[in-house]
Amino acid sequence: MPQSNSTTDSFAGSAAVADQENHVRTIFDILEGRREADLLLHNLHILDVHSETVYPGSLLVHGERIIALNPDDTIRYRESFDGGGLYAIPGLIDVHLHFESQLAHPAAFGEAIVPSGTTTVFGETLDFASAAGKEAVDAARALFADHDKLPYRLYAFAPGKKTPPEVTEAMLEMDPVIGLGELAHLSYMTGNAEDFRKSALGRANAGFVNCHWGVTALSDTLLNYMPAIGVDNNHDVWNEDDIEKSIRYGLNTQIKFGVGSPEVIRTMLRAIVKRRWPAENFQLCADNISVDRVLRQGHIDWVISLAVEMGMPPIQAIKMGTLYAARSFHKDRDLGSLSPGRFADIVLTDSLSRINPRYVFKGGKLMAKDRRLLDPVRIDYSVLAKQPRPGLDDLRPEQLDLTPLEVSDDGTRAKVLLFDVYGRGHLKFAQEVWVPVRDGSIVPEHEGARLNRISVVQRYANGERHIVNGLFKGVSIEGGAVATFWPAPKAYFVVVGTDSTEMCGSLGHLDGLVGGCVVTEGGAVKAVLPLEFYGVMADMDLAELVEATRTIDNALAVLGNKNEGEPVVNKLLTLFISLDRFGFMK
Repeated sequence: MPQSNSTTDSFAGSAAVADQENHVRTIFDILEGRREADLLLHNLHILDVHSETVYPGSLLVHGERIIALNPDDTIRYRESFDGGGLYAIPGLIDVHLHFESQLAHPAAFGEAIVPSGTTTVFGETLDFASAAGKEAVDAARALFADHDKLPYRLYAFAPGKKTPPEVTEAMLEMDPVIGLGELAHLSYMTGNAEDFRKSALGRANAGFVNCHWGVTALSDTLLNYMPAIGVDNNHDVWNEDDIEKSIRYGLNTQIKFGVGSPEVIRTMLRAIVKRRWPAENFQLCADNISVDRVLRQGHIDWVISLAVEMGMPPIQAIKMGTLYAARSFHKDRDLGSLSPGRFADIVLTDSLSRINPRYVFKGGKLMAKDRRLLDPVRIDYSVLAKQPRPGLDDLRPEQLDLTPLEVSDDGTRAKVLLFDVYGRGHLKFAQEVWVPVRDGSIVPEHEGARLNRISVVQRYANGERHIVNGLFKGVSIEGGAVATFWPAPKAYFVVVGTDSTEMCGSLGHLDGLVGGCVVTEGGAVKAVLPLEFYGVMADMDLAELVEATRTIDNALAVLGNKNEGEPVVNKLLTLFISLDRFGFMK
């Protein structure tokens, strides 16, 4: 066992004590009027989340933290900011977000969320690490290298699934990683050795453990397993029964709004209000969300306002996105309230019932005004860009033909797979359905609705290529095709269209990229979104990324698709999570 160098340790300890002594003396001198603070924010109506009251006052900031409430006239400061009588609330917190699902690198993502009032993100990295494969550890270091320059605070998690334990162990040692990411509840049903190892690493590291609980998939007895081994939280709730079980088992329950049907978040918020469950059980998160949706609708600010609309008292709704969020990760000494010693992460809004971030501060620095980031951060992530590695040279159109799982005795019906883009969270993601057969051909129609075809295609075949063909709800085009690629945890394409030749051609165009999305018509590319960073992130700023995703939507609209909610590319990419979860990849 390595021996510590007592002289070095003693010196480091002495230096740390000296730094802290300098800090406390500085605070004392400022409050005695002998030295200047950095900033005074005044003319505010301050929300005290601890007493659930609002009071008129001011906040004194020094060294990124609040050091005084309502300082007297003897206090000196270098700068002042007139809040114009606006409400001051703590910076908003997203407690569970997949860093790669929005397709933006961390700096571009900040351009979207910070103007909405989000100043802290707890981010999963499992798909990024999985996509990076053998390069995962170095890729994670590069992704996190300049996280302190971001306009929001980032706390991250090492992968709890989709990567080998060695990657998890290495990432647990990195800053800003604070614990183990979401565990794979389906493999726990079989007693997976790698899952046991990752859980042990998380426990030994004394970090937090995130949970993808899967209440619809696990028996009541097995539901005890994850909280029993120390899992802290659960974001896998979709309805009232799920929520009741999650809080009964003692889990911090994260209410998500970024995936699935837009009605899911309303269903969950209504249940909390109806059942009068204490708000302290809950935190707010996006899980997966597009930057385009953040720009159009908002982030945590939007779901707080929606909670109020559903009947929740405004201050309780705000606390789910601030104090209760910080407390769930034991960060309430730093975040979640406007009290001395906490970071000066502050949102000024003209309403508590409908959050409207007029000004957003991180550490006392004004970051955004009227939903616009004042000084976008330029961080060079180009080291993460990879070169394309095509794998579909031998793919033939007939491999994408829709073939029946079963044909009725009279030959008029065929059983096929039907996939639903909004099926996540329930068992309707993939169903076997009967469809008509006319003149010996399958008619892509179910319950009177004409449907597109879908093919799930393995990129790199070792022997026979794995392909799953079926029908699809979620995109409806009259011609052309749209293809997407997502390499985590397995390198697969999804292509949607009406014709096997067109679909095969669309896949061929996309195979020339690291990853992304391509729309074709008549064999010609009409729109493209490249994802150069391991096939999961774009090397673009916010404006470029939004333009690219909207170009995809516009090209599909020309082909007859009527899209609502998330951009089509984000909807399609969520498919890969369920395709893997329900065994359609090998």
